[in-house]
Amino acid sequence: MKKEAINELSTADLMERIEATREQYIKMKMQHAVSPLDNPNKIGATRKQIARMLTELTKRQNAEKNVK
Repeated sequence: MKKEAINELSTADLMERIEATREQYIKMKMQHAVSPLDNPNKIGATRKQIARMLTELTKRQNAEKNVK
């Protein structure tokens, strides 16, 4: 998911997407521990995607604090 797509999501959708992606990340790590994945680079890409979404969420929360 690109940064532009993350910016377009609402805060509630962003939080849901973070949870779903975290679950997917954990499943991928478990599956890779049992038997190697076809493309283990997906694990790192998923981790970076989670970080991008968390960064956007933090940015929104800080902006909300500054407004009040």
